[in-house]
Amino acid sequence: MRERAEPKESIEVATSAKVLSDPAMQFVSDVRAGLCRPGQKELPSKYLYDALGFALFEAISLLPEYGLTRADERLLRRHAEEIVRHVPGPTLVAELGSGSGRKTRWILTALCQREPVSYYPVEISRAALASCESELSDIESVSIVGVEREYLDGLREVAAQRPDGMRLLVMFLGSTIGNFDAGADARFLREVRSVLALGDSLLLGTDLLKPVERMLEAYDDRLGVTAAFNRNLLGRMNRELDSDFDLRQFEHVARFNQAACSIEMHLRSKTRQVVSVRRGGFAVTFAAGETIWTESSHKYTRHEIANLAVSSGFRTEAQWLDDEWPFAENLLRAV
Repeated sequence: MRERAEPKESIEVATSAKVLSDPAMQFVSDVRAGLCRPGQKELPSKYLYDALGFALFEAISLLPEYGLTRADERLLRRHAEEIVRHVPGPTLVAELGSGSGRKTRWILTALCQREPVSYYPVEISRAALASCESELSDIESVSIVGVEREYLDGLREVAAQRPDGMRLLVMFLGSTIGNFDAGADARFLREVRSVLALGDSLLLGTDLLKPVERMLEAYDDRLGVTAAFNRNLLGRMNRELDSDFDLRQFEHVARFNQAACSIEMHLRSKTRQVVSVRRGGFAVTFAAGETIWTESSHKYTRHEIANLAVSSGFRTEAQWLDDEWPFAENLLRAV
């Protein structure tokens, strides 16, 4: 499961200035493109994260089956001071997909021991930005400036404001990098690198390959919280696009794609049905058993991470591994 992600690149989206400037029109455009495309129906996973979706994901991070968030937090808590020692100052911090900001506290606290810090959480979720600012507002010497943008647009905005002589530390935590399609992870990191200056740093979280059964349990918990999180995407379309999805007629499915080495989340239609998206002015027919692909989470090997860094214009400065849940924090340096 992603912490925060951009849309899957396999979906065509409208690119007119009018559409891109209006999130509601962009939502309609992406839904039409994803549900009316031939073959596998799919939707950008970023739309899982409205206010309710964000709250449900926060609940998922507490489930016993979902060890990823706790592994991420353990590494940041245990190694924050060491991580910061690898980052030359003075430093401006931008976090792509901050969520609640809970995990970021350890890095910001360590940085503040040497200098005041300006922290820019970049989020498309207004609820997440509000939660982040509330969570971290008690840290002394931290100035928090929320940026409600897509990842790259937000990062460019932050980089444009950096004072001369200031280093930039970009944090991309959790397993978000694994939510991109094959090859899109490297393309995204190259885009990040193009915004950075020589010597800037990227702290990248990566979930590692582990036994399939353990991975599937993390994406299909016994309480059904992940299923509710996934189905909420249909509820969001009902609320915002005047659709008529019957949530009871779709079931959550988690599966392992061995060829892609990733967990996929789908919503499977239980019966043949026709759903109207009235705000978009179109209808979609689902066959019994047909799915909407809503998210992927690629699982990396350590060798793969090293190759990804090099191919994206970085070198691996340091890496920290969790011993309870296979997960890695990787500090990459722009070269």
